[in-house]
Amino acid sequence: MASIPNYVFTRDYIDNNRINLQHHQWTELFGYLLHPQIPTTNTNLRVADVGTGTGAWLTSLGANLPSTAQLDGLDVSLQATPPAEWLPGNIRFRRWDIRETVPEDLVEAYDVVHIRLLSFVLHNEEIPHILQNVTKLIKPGGYLQWAEADVASFRIEKTNPNNSTEALTRLLSLSQGQDTRLNPKWVPQLAELFSSSGGLCNVQADVRDAPNHLALAMHECNLLVHELLARTTKIESYAKELEDLMPRVAAETREGACWAFTRWTVVGMKPLVP
Repeated sequence: MASIPNYVFTRDYIDNNRINLQHHQWTELFGYLLHPQIPTTNTNLRVADVGTGTGAWLTSLGANLPSTAQLDGLDVSLQATPPAEWLPGNIRFRRWDIRETVPEDLVEAYDVVHIRLLSFVLHNEEIPHILQNVTKLIKPGGYLQWAEADVASFRIEKTNPNNSTEALTRLLSLSQGQDTRLNPKWVPQLAELFSSSGGLCNVQADVRDAPNHLALAMHECNLLVHELLARTTKIESYAKELEDLMPRVAAETREGACWAFTRWTVVGMKPLVP
């Protein structure tokens, strides 16, 4: 197995562009930033975006809420966030590792906690503990919204049954073999885990497949993942095979073949009474 750090990507401008593009594609697919079940009438709403990355979700949400809302981005690294001088006054960022104890001042501090696309960061066996951890951030009656792609739903869509997909198929198996986080199994169980591990109620799962034109755009955005993995791996043979494989992947894509995944957004409420 390759030697891969806690964060499998590069935390540079290429990775930041990938994160920002994924944000807009995800919003186009689901049609909302916050699930319609989540009330936003509270003018003093307090929201946390855990694993905030570039803060793209948080800044988009802020444009749709009163300036009295407090929006906090939490992440183990703030390397990707914008300078504070370029942000609205009600947005701030703070270092916090989702695996660690919740700081005392953040316990039950938030009306809404949002998480998206951490499946390549977390290991399967960590999810129950992570859910217990993040629910400590939420006020009684508050909400958790967690969105992920289900990698296990992988399939290849083609414009013609005869289109070649050899390189696309090889790319998936090659990358997943480098780290178990690149082949997460827990996403379809997330709604059940909200109840069993997080103690949440009124759980809803919004499960969507992208239309073909958007699936293609998402696929090409995801190809950046493999360029970044090639730069972080310490296994020269893996990097070399990726270098040889990516032009073939690009050719198969242009000829009418792309990866497709089912995507999930799961929402649950923290009970008012434990």
